[in-house]
Amino acid sequence: MAVAASLVLTGIAVAYTVRAADERRPTPGKATGAAFDLTAGRLVFRDMRPGRGRDAVAAVPLARTRDGRTSADLRCVRFYAAAGTGVCLNTAPGPVPRTYAAVLDRNLREVRRVALPGVPSRARVSASGRMISWTVFVQGDSYSDGSFSTRTGVLDTRTGRTVTSLEGIALTLDGRRHRSPDVNFWGVTFAADDDLFYATVSTGGRTYLVEGSFTRWTARTLRENAECPSLSPDGRRLVFKKRVSRDPADPWRLYALDLRTLRETPLAEPHSVDDQAAWLDARTVMYARPRESGGSDVWAVPADGSGPPRLLVPDAASPSALGRAKGF
Repeated sequence: MAVAASLVLTGIAVAYTVRAADERRPTPGKATGAAFDLTAGRLVFRDMRPGRGRDAVAAVPLARTRDGRTSADLRCVRFYAAAGTGVCLNTAPGPVPRTYAAVLDRNLREVRRVALPGVPSRARVSASGRMISWTVFVQGDSYSDGSFSTRTGVLDTRTGRTVTSLEGIALTLDGRRHRSPDVNFWGVTFAADDDLFYATVSTGGRTYLVEGSFTRWTARTLRENAECPSLSPDGRRLVFKKRVSRDPADPWRLYALDLRTLRETPLAEPHSVDDQAAWLDARTVMYARPRESGGSDVWAVPADGSGPPRLLVPDAASPSALGRAKGF
């Protein structure tokens, strides 16, 4: 089984290398020091403009997101930051590419690196900057058709505890302890106590929203058909993507979930969004939305179901709000 898994991963890695060359995937770099840091009041993101600067970490003021952007000498496939801590998922080129999560300080200096076994997919940092999570594809490279396998890990930067896979957690599904070789986790989001988390789990051909505890190493399902959750700053709501169609070109819509009542509200974004949304402020979520012509932009929409969505940052992906904007 280990040999088969290795062959599968090697095949994915080679395919990813070819695609990376075609798309000018990022190469490891170092931050520009004083010229760029994770200062509050900024919106940081992955620059998606064509050319040599593509995939660089960039920033604009939260209050003026259409102003000129500042870029760092650091490129990432996925990026997220909070409270002066960043995480950059990247792939180093080579005969067999090496994927890793780089933990970054306020000045984007790498302070730790964790080797990862697949293609970068999701990344998160808790609001305090303490907890880091990542998801990679280890088989397949899309959530849309269900033929994929993921590996999700968590790092506690304070204690150094690193969990390379959530698949060993004690999972309760519909009130019963669940054990199955097909369990996959992805899309972690942390609560303010740096222990409680929410994530997606897939098993038996279905997806579920789970609530878990990192210290107790337990998780339980809350509801079905909720992927890539993102917890609001007040901890009362989750925004997630919900599968509404089997059409691979248009499978998802964004919804908000009240964690007290478990009542869901559809958001006003009419397009399919394959992203783990992030909160711009207490009332607004943001997310990357691809363009038909290629590339992507970051959009924002109210989290209460009103609308309409608005373009927040063109030619961008992987947004993180450092501090709070005034509202939508």
